[in-house]
This record gives sequence, structure tokens and C-alpha cells, in this order.
Amino acid sequence: MADALLKTPLHPWHASHHGHLVAFAGWSLPTHYTSIVAEHTATRTAVGVFDISHMGRLEFVGDHSLALLDRLVTRRVARLKPGMIRYGLVTNTHGGILDDVLVYYLPRRDGGTQVLMVVNASNREKIVAWIRDHQRPEERVTLIDRSLETAMIAVQGPAAIGLVNPLVEADVSALRYYTGTITRCGDVEVLVSRTGYTGEDGCELIVPNDAAPGLWQRILDEGHSLGAVPVGLAARDTLRLEAGMPLYGHELSEQIQPFQAGLEFAVQLEDHEFMGREALVAAKEDRNCPVRVGLRLDGRRVPREKYSVLRDGRVVGRVTSGTFSPTFNRPIAMAYLPRDASQAGTCLAVDIRGRSEPAEVVGLPFYSRNS
Repeated sequence: MADALLKTPLHPWHASHHGHLVAFAGWSLPTHYTSIVAEHTATRTAVGVFDISHMGRLEFVGDHSLALLDRLVTRRVARLKPGMIRYGLVTNTHGGILDDVLVYYLPRRDGGTQVLMVVNASNREKIVAWIRDHQRPEERVTLIDRSLETAMIAVQGPAAIGLVNPLVEADVSALRYYTGTITRCGDVEVLVSRTGYTGEDGCELIVPNDAAPGLWQRILDEGHSLGAVPVGLAARDTLRLEAGMPLYGHELSEQIQPFQAGLEFAVQLEDHEFMGREALVAAKEDRNCPVRVGLRLDGRRVPREKYSVLRDGRVVGRVTSGTFSPTFNRPIAMAYLPRDASQAGTCLAVDIRGRSEPAEVVGLPFYSRNS
């Protein structure tokens, strides 16, 4: 079974540096190296370095690439300017979320441009098939799946940009949030983006597979004095949960539409035709759908996925993600609840293995580096 799992170019490094390897979305990936709390704290206070090569990287070649994606993504991307990156959703005809994605439109070093879409690992094949099924012949766009020939490294934390900046030719500190560029690290071409999935500042680097181990080691070596550490999937999850960021398969699915998930900003209905738009026009006015909220608990008992959320002893929802927050030293969770139970300050409870634990609805995100 383990042999059937995909491995990133950094897999040998993880295996030889005490990475606890598990199966995730068809890949063998590290959950942690030391402790989840230590890796989480290092990212909040210094630098965390993540192997996110399992994420799907789809390149689009052809003059109509952005036009194609504009018809399939919930935000307008047809008029992106070079250097811009846009977060959006791919929805089905019923408005359900097929995936949340990033669309890159970056200037190439040869004067051209590159169109790239980053998708979740578990949805890569589904999204490739969806795009190919809905492409128009006249668009003449070639989709190239670069996921298995490139690596992707995320560097996150207060000292992340200062660490990466001297390693590449471009001035990463000059990049605005959700922008990127193609530059060089030594004799290797590297795509640098400034997005993130931890609630901290930082950037991502995409390089050819053979360059990944050297870049990874150099980042850790140069970042040692700054407190940089490798971080696994477990702390990545606690970080994104504190930041109130949804995870596909938990807060997002084909049964959930964007307005329920609190992703109104990622849907542009006006003057924008895309797959699923008609369903979302109706969904925007639907007040009966449960909505995503944050829950804060006292004590040490952690609410886990699918645990029941109770109001006056009656089940009103289910936990989608839960953890013990290292930053706040208490349990937190996200859940979908009816609107009449979704207001901040509402007192509820979570059934944790047969015992009702008090919980309070709070606004998302739990954590913001600017607050």
C-alpha cells in the first residue's frame, strides 16, 4: 500500500529527518518532525518551512487560457494583470464547490506570460477532468499537469520574507499580497508567490524536482539562526484552523455552496458568467442553509470532526474541524449551524464522547496577525 503512494522530491529528506510519514490524498507526507506545538509556535513567531508539493499545479498554454478559466471560476480572472494571483472557487452546475483554487497570471522572463492554477491534491484529477470536459474547441488551450515534475515549498512566519529575499533575484518584500513573479535562485528558475495558508506572512516557491532538495536545505540552513524549522501537515492544520481558513473535505465540498462557507468575497455574480452561476444567484437569497461559524470551548477536551453541536440538548449541527489551539491554549472548532444559532455569543455545547461541553459561537478568524 505504501509503495502505491506518491512521493514528493523531498520525501527522502523527510524520512531521514524524523518526519512521521502518513498517507494523505494519495501522497506520503510528514505530519510532524518534533512536536505539533513546537512547529506551530515556530511558524507564529519565526519561520515554518512546509513541503506542499502534493498540491496540484496545472499550467494552461494558449491565448484563451484566462478566458477559459473565467468561465469556470467564481471570480473574474479574464482581466488579470501580469503578476496577479486570484483566489476563487470551481463550482458545479448546482453551485456546490468542486475545489477552491488559485489562478496565477505571471510574467515570464522571456517576455511572455504564464497561466497556472493551484488546486488541492485530493481534487487534482477531478479538476483536470472538469476543465477538459468543459473546454470549448475554439479556445485551443492546452492543459499541462505539472504536479509531478515540480516541487512547491511554503515559507511562512514573521521572518519568512526576510529569509527568502536574499535567496532569489527578485525583491520578494516588494510583492504585494496575492501577487507573484518568476525569478531565479542561482541557476534555477523559481516561481515565487505571496499567498499563504497559515495566517502569517510568507511566500511559496515552485521549482523543478531536481532543484527542490537543494533549495529546501538552503532555506533551513540560512534560516537556522532565525528559528526556522520544517513543519508537517498537523501544524499546518492547526495554523489554518486558527486563521479560520476552510479545508476541502471538511468545510468545503460539493454539497456546500460558497455563501454558506462565508466565501462571498470569492463569488462575483455581476457581469460574470461561469459554471454554477444561476444556482448561486438563488443560493445567495437562501436563508435556510446552515452557515460556517467558529466555536470556542473551555477546558482541554477537543471537539473533532462530525461531533454533534447541541442547543438545549438538541443536535443543530456538526463540527467540521477541531483542534486544541496552541496560540490560545484552548479548544477551537468550526461547524455548520442554522442561522438562528450562528450569531457570535450564542451559547451551545458539543457532544464530546458522550459528555456535553459548553461552547460559544465566535467570529472568524480566531487569529489574525494584524490584531
